[in-house]
Amino acid sequence: MRNGSQILIITLGGYVDLDKYRYVYFVSLLTVYVFIFCSNCSIIGLIWNHRNLHEPMYIFIAALCLNSLMYSTVIYPKLFVDILSHRQSISHPACMLQLFFFYTFCASDFFLLAAMAYDRYVSICKPLQYATTMNATRVTILIALSWFLPVCLIAAATSINAKQKMCRFVSEGIFCNNSITKLHCVRSQMLAVIALLILFNGAFVPVLFILFTYIRIFIAVYRRSSRAKEKAAETCLPHMIVLIGFCCLGSFDIIMARVDSELPKRIRLIMTLQMVVWSPLFNPIIYGLRMKNIRKYINMLLHHLVK
Repeated sequence: MRNGSQILIITLGGYVDLDKYRYVYFVSLLTVYVFIFCSNCSIIGLIWNHRNLHEPMYIFIAALCLNSLMYSTVIYPKLFVDILSHRQSISHPACMLQLFFFYTFCASDFFLLAAMAYDRYVSICKPLQYATTMNATRVTILIALSWFLPVCLIAAATSINAKQKMCRFVSEGIFCNNSITKLHCVRSQMLAVIALLILFNGAFVPVLFILFTYIRIFIAVYRRSSRAKEKAAETCLPHMIVLIGFCCLGSFDIIMARVDSELPKRIRLIMTLQMVVWSPLFNPIIYGLRMKNIRKYINMLLHHLVK
């Protein structure tokens, strides 16, 4: 529907029993957001302040954590406003902006993980060339491309999405993602093709590249000493866990946009919350627990705070 100023307003109808559990939702999500903010900032701060962590692998981890902060900031403040409001809605321009940043940061995660896989490949398979290959300039370029390419990919789809005529004004979600296409009067074939291209270039290609590099890494360390295998596992295992987690959450989003609208509302809400809760938590939890050097500084920080 449109208000007096002719701005299209979309109702967010994905909440369940909001009047009954309003403050449970608010306190739970606020707790999660505070933990996301503090944990990601802690990892970034540790890497920034300790010179022995100024290595490509840790710089990429810091970039991932920064990406998680921006991702959660796009989603959570609006959730808080909606939960405390009697009417859950968003203007069409704000919805398109949220959709753009949501998918930009999602795609950036895959590109950053691909850059990290390349870093691990050079480190393990070509150690003598590592210092010259993964220099500061190349690391900066890889991080810049990991944010710039998704912006270019998502901007095209968002532009076409924003121009589609809408015949429905009640979304089944709690924020704007690709399920917004269900509100269009006619499904755009061009938008569907572009969405497939984005999915291929923004997710499948990085994942295939990561799998290729890790196959090369596993082949390279297969005949090496147990110490070499242990070192490779120490740095590669967290990366693979994070990748699997992002793939699962990305699958949730694709499924949510295509499942029948008869899917129970409660199930739909639970699946949606998986994307906004677990995705920004993966990086600090996995890397904080599995990376020995980061874990050491976290223990030192906690010990200092306790004292």
